[in-house]
Amino acid sequence: MSENLTGKRILVVGGARGIGAELVRRTARAGADVVVATRSGPEVRIDVTDESTIARAAQSLGAVDHVICTASAHHDVPVPELEHDKIRAAFSAKVVGPLLLAKHFAPRMAAGGSFLFFSGVVGWRPKPGTVVKGTANAALAALVTHLAVELAPLRVNAVAPGLTDSGAWDGLPNERRRALYDSAAAASLTGRVGTLGDVADTALWLLGAGWVTGETVHVDGGTRHR
Repeated sequence: MSENLTGKRILVVGGARGIGAELVRRTARAGADVVVATRSGPEVRIDVTDESTIARAAQSLGAVDHVICTASAHHDVPVPELEHDKIRAAFSAKVVGPLLLAKHFAPRMAAGGSFLFFSGVVGWRPKPGTVVKGTANAALAALVTHLAVELAPLRVNAVAPGLTDSGAWDGLPNERRRALYDSAAAASLTGRVGTLGDVADTALWLLGAGWVTGETVHVDGGTRHR
């Protein structure tokens, strides 16, 4: 896809690696002025669990056209092993953080701007050990719809990827990683895992899709339909 983002200023929260880093590359290639925000900086510091960092970043950056957030905090354990603080962190990343980004950046965005958040297939395909992540991702989809109504004419959307070869699994031993990918491919309708290009193509389309708002777009090869 070849979306033209020339003249647009885009903030990517969580742009240091994986899907976030790919979005930084792709939006810059499309002509955007891209600002990368991570918990440690050094370009811009935003920790979505700390409102003060969001407020300071919004004040220092001023106007932006689009805000993209890929933040997450996983707590994948069985229910008897759940920890209160880690549950709160997961929901802070997926629900509270996006709300606070909207609070501080929406007033600085012109009509035509948008927020783009990241959910995930687990929100629609429950399995043991992922109740926190699944519920937080599903909650984000509801949040997107509500924010789209409240912030109109600004647009608010989400992308919900399935298992994607994003580098997140590179630390696993080769055989274990291959087994994971093979299992995910077999569970999809397309017979493969996702790529960074699959996710980035959808994200860039949503940035320019001026009549799409309040939607969660699933990029999972049909996995949730199995």
